[in-house]
Amino acid sequence: MELKQLKILLTIVDHGGFTSAADVLGTVQSNISSHIAKLERELGVTLINRDLIALTQEGEIVAARAQRIMNEIDALHSDLAAFTKEVSGTVKVGIIGTTARWVVPELMETINKYYPKIKLVIIEGTSTVLESYLLVGQVDFAILDLPISNKELTTVEFFEEDLCLAIPVDNPLSNRESVELSELSDLPLLLPLRNTGYRHEIDQASKQTGVKLHPKLEVDGVRLIASLAFAGYGPAILPITGLPPIISDRWRLIKVNMLPRRVVGIVYQKRELPSAATRTVVEVLQDAVHRPNVLPSGLYLCHPSR
Repeated sequence: MELKQLKILLTIVDHGGFTSAADVLGTVQSNISSHIAKLERELGVTLINRDLIALTQEGEIVAARAQRIMNEIDALHSDLAAFTKEVSGTVKVGIIGTTARWVVPELMETINKYYPKIKLVIIEGTSTVLESYLLVGQVDFAILDLPISNKELTTVEFFEEDLCLAIPVDNPLSNRESVELSELSDLPLLLPLRNTGYRHEIDQASKQTGVKLHPKLEVDGVRLIASLAFAGYGPAILPITGLPPIISDRWRLIKVNMLPRRVVGIVYQKRELPSAATRTVVEVLQDAVHRPNVLPSGLYLCHPSR
């Protein structure tokens, strides 16, 4: 088995076919096919269904392992380069949408200014999707809703934010500073998907206070919940960063008493050593939020001792 073969397999997966992979790698399709056939003979399995141009079950396993191998090689080069020259390398960051809105500009500005040889790849998604990306090495680290129960992952709390009721300004409640959780029991709410960190916090608070919430729809992704709410499909419980500034004149987020703050954390694979470039990007993130006027109102830094 050769690294070149694994790289070809991943390129086929990323670009959707043998011809596209050949174009990306600057070779011909027959060469690509030959390398994959040789890899399949060595492993004794079929990796790609030629009719569907899709990974077989065995191919999925090999591709996941191959991605981890390539990530480790990239990290090795990044670590060694850091001893003799500027920190360099590609860092793939998974990040939930509401956090991406204010974190990514800060991250880009600092990395471009002080670490120009680090290439950032930002992958926005829901916590559920990004958690799966972490496990197969498609991102180097991610910023996700906590808690996370998967024992393959390790977390560092990053910040907390208030949870609020999203309502239009013409709603009678919009003049209130806060509402009680019990006042939401009669509302058909747009809520996060069950068994996610964000929904877990809401359900725990409801259970402790004896309040039963009624989901009109359960959605995986805070930004989608927000989009549906602001399009008029129902009230929603959103974090403070769920309200885009462009519509703040038409909508309000009212703090919900008895709801805990949403906790957002930096999450890694437990078994992998982050590269020098990855460690640098995380440090930049953590330093950025300590600068004046960076952290949005309603967000609170987590203390290391927590």
